[in-house]
Amino acid sequence: MTTESQEHRLEFFDQTAFEMMRATGRGQLMQCVWVYEHAVDVEGLHRFHRNIAKSLGGRHIERSPLPFGRPRWVKPDHAPSEIRFNETHRPRAELMEWADELAGLPIDPEHGPTWYLVVQPLTDGATAISMVASHVIGDGTGAGLAIFEAVTGNIRDPGYDRPGARTRRQALAADARQVVRDLPVTRKAFVNGAKLVWGNRKELAQSRKTRARGAGHVTEEFVTVPSVAVVIDIAEWDARAESLGGNSYSLLVGFTAKLAERLGRRRASDGAVTLVIAINLRESLEDDRALAMAFANATVDPDKVTVDLTEARTVVRESRQTAKSQTDPAMELFPLMPWLPKAAVKGVAELLFSYSEDLPVSCSNLGDLPPQIAQVDGTTAELVILRALDQNVTLQEMQRSHGQLVVVSARVNGKVSISIEAYEIGAENTKQRLRGLAEATLTDFGLTAVIE
Repeated sequence: MTTESQEHRLEFFDQTAFEMMRATGRGQLMQCVWVYEHAVDVEGLHRFHRNIAKSLGGRHIERSPLPFGRPRWVKPDHAPSEIRFNETHRPRAELMEWADELAGLPIDPEHGPTWYLVVQPLTDGATAISMVASHVIGDGTGAGLAIFEAVTGNIRDPGYDRPGARTRRQALAADARQVVRDLPVTRKAFVNGAKLVWGNRKELAQSRKTRARGAGHVTEEFVTVPSVAVVIDIAEWDARAESLGGNSYSLLVGFTAKLAERLGRRRASDGAVTLVIAINLRESLEDDRALAMAFANATVDPDKVTVDLTEARTVVRESRQTAKSQTDPAMELFPLMPWLPKAAVKGVAELLFSYSEDLPVSCSNLGDLPPQIAQVDGTTAELVILRALDQNVTLQEMQRSHGQLVVVSARVNGKVSISIEAYEIGAENTKQRLRGLAEATLTDFGLTAVIE
């Protein structure tokens, strides 16, 4: 068994994500889709599958026997789920529908499986491969590292225990000592939480009223959040960004803001679009946090971005710098998470995800990825799409957040991949409509792309 100083307990942010998933029932997933126009090396794919199981992507969460104790990362000794080889061919036009369906697979960061690898032959002779995994196990950068290591075979061993390696008495004693060590940050979080709740008391009271009204007479209705992927040549994308006085990041922000406008996500006060931009904080391979990130809040005028990205570029740079140097007040609540009842955890979720009239839009840019990310079987796939998915999304939740728009972008294999997940209250929420909105937004910027 590892020493107490190497218990590999989840950081408070990671535990918060885990507890919110348990409290709300909503699962946030990451997915990578590779499309091979040439024959897949099946043995290479099996090697990748084995290596992912050995990587941080194969870890699980072990709860503490204390109800308010910190959970730990552990490494199960049983084999992961086998690669799923589908035999029935599907049309290429159904690529993203097939990818969407994989969000229905049972994924559990505590008991597993935490991820799946699925192979789907297409009727045009191509082969699609998808890896879908729990966001609680890692963020986009962490997932990219796990894929890179699995492809190259350079797997890190953080030294996690097997599940149940501690006796109950050992676990109770060790976790109780950790609770005592955490008391200073817990007290500070309590004070900060009281201030934050008081400052947001009107919004939280209104949210509670909305939940109470809905709980009395509405059966929870699950909704499907449409998702499409835009794929564009890097050269064309970069040239357009430069012509508008921006760079790749600011063009993504501009595209997202203009798309948000089409989805009715301009705030009423000034017509601007509020972006929540994920910032990577992972600086070393020794960092085994699942969610090593901060969130930058940026305000963008969608009327300007199609003609000039200078302002958007400045806003993004300044907001990223601020996010790295200043802690989000809501994140200071995280040390309270082990002590909160389920209802309070949902309240923290509302604070974190800004269920407000600002109509926030999530924008994540993974940037330039190494070529190995496209080599899941050891050879280079012709197309790579990285995206976010959601499980068990309810209509009530969409109503509280006034809909949703999530944009994730990455640059790999000569292409810019932009995945879009969007839901607009009262609108026709279909892939066909979302494709049309994405195409119109591309036209705004004078860009052409393939929309999957």
